[in-house]
Amino acid sequence: MAEIAMQIDIAASRAKVLAALDTHEGLTSWWTTGVGRDGDDLLFDFPDVPEPFRLRRDRADEDRVAWTSVGAFPPHWADTTVTWDLFDHPDDPHRTRLLFRHLGWSKDAEPGVPMVAGTWAELLVRLKDYLQSGKVQPYFVPEPHRRHDQG
Repeated sequence: MAEIAMQIDIAASRAKVLAALDTHEGLTSWWTTGVGRDGDDLLFDFPDVPEPFRLRRDRADEDRVAWTSVGAFPPHWADTTVTWDLFDHPDDPHRTRLLFRHLGWSKDAEPGVPMVAGTWAELLVRLKDYLQSGKVQPYFVPEPHRRHDQG
């Protein structure tokens, strides 16, 4: 089974990284402005996509953020898991080491994994830039009528 895994070091505290991964303000600052909630499910809208990605929030604490794809769209993400493991940087207490993984891809979905990995790589750069500079720069900006309530 295919897996996407990337590690980056970020000049920000774990609390700040967690906020960027688990709050509306954080997620809309680097990923997509189309973020909503439905209970424990996060809804992510993207341009030219017929329905939001639905990711169940399984965990969010100073050590790990974990989501499971539970929606019908996109079909190749079905039952995949996205995890963000946060560690203290071994040489600098003011930095966080982040291990990102997107796993659980079905055999049928594996041909699309390289494209998804490239997008995640770009997103991680935006996440790091946002955390280190405060510059809000979402990668995706869907049409305003498609956005969900912040819930």
